[in-house]
Formats: sequence, C-alpha cells, structure tokens
Amino acid sequence: MSDNIKILINSLPKYLRPAARFLRHQESASGLSTTRYIQDVSTCLLPKAVFSRSIEDLTENTFLETSEEALIYLSPAILGEHIARKAFSKGLNNNLKKEVAETGVNLLKKGEKDLLTKANNKKVLPVKAAIALAATAIPLTEYSLNYIKNLMTLKLFNKSDFKNIASLENNQEDIAQQEKVKKSAKKHIAGAATVYAGLLGLAGLLATRGKNSKFLQKISEFIVAPGNKLFSKNEKAKNFVNKYFNMDFNKSKNGKLVLSKGQLTTCVLVGGCGYFGASADRGKENFKETATRFPLVALYVITGSELVEKGFKGILQKYGKCKDVMNDKREVTPFEKLDELAKKLAKEKGTTVEQEFKSLVKQKGLIFGLPYLFALGVMGFFVSGMTIRATKKRYEKEHK
Repeated sequence: MSDNIKILINSLPKYLRPAARFLRHQESASGLSTTRYIQDVSTCLLPKAVFSRSIEDLTENTFLETSEEALIYLSPAILGEHIARKAFSKGLNNNLKKEVAETGVNLLKKGEKDLLTKANNKKVLPVKAAIALAATAIPLTEYSLNYIKNLMTLKLFNKSDFKNIASLENNQEDIAQQEKVKKSAKKHIAGAATVYAGLLGLAGLLATRGKNSKFLQKISEFIVAPGNKLFSKNEKAKNFVNKYFNMDFNKSKNGKLVLSKGQLTTCVLVGGCGYFGASADRGKENFKETATRFPLVALYVITGSELVEKGFKGILQKYGKCKDVMNDKREVTPFEKLDELAKKLAKEKGTTVEQEFKSLVKQKGLIFGLPYLFALGVMGFFVSGMTIRATKKRYEKEHK
C-alpha cells in the first residue's frame, strides 16, 4: 500500500477504515482469493446456520460451505500456480515459462499472426494443458465432498436418513441403509480418485511428449481452447464455449495463474453430480431438496453474479450515483488510484483531499455492497428458507 493511500485511509472515520482496507485488499492480487472466500462463505453459510434444522444439519453445511469455497478460491493458486506450474514448466526456458500464464485462447490467436509464437505454442500449450488437467483435482474433490459429508455424519452422529437429519422424523436408523450409504460414498470417492489418476497420467504425457507429437498437441489445444476446435467457424459459439467450458487458467495482472470462468463452471457441474448422487443415497427428501436449490445456485454462481453486478452498476449510473469512481463504460477506478483522483476532485471542487477520498471510498463501497447484499438476501436467506420450507411442506403432504 502506498504511503499516500495509507495516510488517507487513516484520515477516515473509524467506522469507515475497515471497509476501506477490505476494498483495497479485495483488488490486490493477493487479496482476491481470500476476500471472495470470506464473501461467499458468509453469503452461503450464514443463512443456512440461521435455518439449520439440527446439529447434524448445521455441521454438514459448515463443512460443505467452508471446504467448497476453499477449493474454488484458495486451492487454484496453490495447486495451479505453486505446484503444477513449477512441476510441468521445468523443461521450458525462462521466456516460455512466462508464456505459460497467458491463456491458451490468446496464444493461439497470437500464433495465427506470429510465426515465432506459433512455434513456441508447440512447447507451451502441452504444458498449459498438463497444468489444467492437474487442476481437475478441484472439481473432482468438489464431487467427492458430498460423499465425504455422508461418511462424516455417519461417523459423528450415526445417521444416514435425511428425515432424521432434517428433523422431519426421529426414527430408529436402518442399519442396512447406513451400510448402503457408506458403500456408495466409498465407491464414488474411489472412482473420483481413479479418474484423477488417469488425468494426471495424461498430464505427465502431455508435458513430456506433447511438443513432439501432433496428436498430443491437438489434445492440448482442445483442453485450453475447446471452442476453437468445436466451433471454428461460429464466433459466438466459439467464444461461449471458450468462456464457460475451458479448463485453462486465467492470467492475473501480475502474471499468476488464477481460476477461470470455465474452471468455475466445471466445479459447479461436476460438483452437482456429487450433490445429486450423495443426496439420492440418503432418501428422496434429500434428493428433492437438492433438485429445488441446486439449479438456482448453480445458475447464479456461473452467470448470475456477473449479471447482478452489471445490473446494479447500471442502476447506479442511471440515477447519477458513484459517477466520481465509475465512468460511462461502468469501469470502476482502482483503489490504488483513489489518492490521485481525490486530489484532482479536491482541486476542481475547492474541497480537501480527505473529504473527496472519504466520498470515493463510500462510492466504491456502494458498488461492492449492493451485489453482496443481494447475494446474502436473495441467494442466501431466500433460497435457503424457501428450499427448507418446500421440503417440510412436501413431507407433510405425503404423510397427511
């Protein structure tokens, strides 16, 4: 943090300083993952804690939400950047190692115009594909989490019947049912581990032999730019597939590998299979509750949050709010440039830098806060409350 920014933050009222530090940390390369983790855990877990139907229900939700968000927001930097990138990039020179951070889509686009990039892509793209395959540990672990949750509840509370866990009934547990849930969980966890072992083997093959094999190079291109292979003549379809079904990492401002929209989609879809499978093992009530809630949450995570953020920016712009930090294209001034902007506005308005900085922080807080409150209120409390109530109503109707 620059000295000017630090001084200006300390000049803010005490109630506003934590928000300013949080907003600034959110935009930093190191803060992106941790702040998103905190935001999403609070959005998902707080409503479920409020509506929890038993200690078993609360324990399961706490385990799932904290571990899922850690997988999505914290593990990519560890697994992708610090482990897979270092392991698979060893055979590249220093210049090509830097190119590994660039997206496969951009490298292929550059390769169409630059012969050197095209030649380098034969070495870089297989490495990128290997890193992407290594990162499939994230969605496969996400898939396994619900089965791990079933085993955890069995171990801690000796319960596998969702009706007992959700306090719909308080019956004696069926031993045969418990054994069925246990066997299914172990089978699916082992299956996910087997799939990952195969993908990891392919990753090693791509990284070591990819540069010398046209076939492996084609596989690499499909992994990091599937839209190019499937819809080469349809620009819209190509861009859509590359955005939402691409296993490649994105590149951060400081050249690090970060989670992409395609990887997030993979996590949601593969994890969803685990959600439905593990819930079906514990009874139709659990499966129906999952079927009610999951599509809404999945759609919001993949595309909805982005649309909500754009929508709120549009509303603020329409009513002339936050115009000091947001331009006509709805681009928001980075926090590290607020000191310069505050000086400029203070000179134009004849006010103090501290006054303008305070106003700018409040405006940025509003731009960030509205989508967060929507997520907490609608996707958190409303969806959680609605699905739990729907489960209870279905149960009462069936047993009337």
